[in-house]
Amino acid sequence: MAAHPPNPAHPPTKAELVDRLAASFGVYYADFTLAAATAGLTPSQAKALSVLRSSPAPMRALATTLACDASNITGIVDRLEKRELVRREPSPTDRRVKNVVLTPHGEQTIDTIRARMHATLAALDTLDGTERTTLFTLLARVFGAGAQDPGDPDGSPVPDGPEIGT
Repeated sequence: MAAHPPNPAHPPTKAELVDRLAASFGVYYADFTLAAATAGLTPSQAKALSVLRSSPAPMRALATTLACDASNITGIVDRLEKRELVRREPSPTDRRVKNVVLTPHGEQTIDTIRARMHATLAALDTLDGTERTTLFTLLARVFGAGAQDPGDPDGSPVPDGPEIGT
């Protein structure tokens, strides 16, 4: 796809947008995969930590979010638990359900992975605050993601520091 500046008279086609998203996600995924590997984690293990960074999740919900079979998520969580990055605890509302909770060591690990995503961080550094807010708003609108308001003092998925959303 040829890169061209936005032109309201000739906006990009959906195919061009899909191509741009695929290229962008490819760079992001390669960056994330490399950063995860430096922490000794597979992309799936790191993605699980990233998902759990926002809140604990039941095993079944984590499997759904990661688009994997329940038996696969058990192995992923087992390996993370062995490294003391997560722990399982009973749900407060249903004792049959096990929630997966990020440990402080798990929080530190995912923050380190995000901080090592040099290509992604460098690309985001090219945006000023208004552009980052616009990107955040558009991504939330297009993909849903139940994202926080970028001005939320409890933490933004598009911050200056290591908490870059995955």
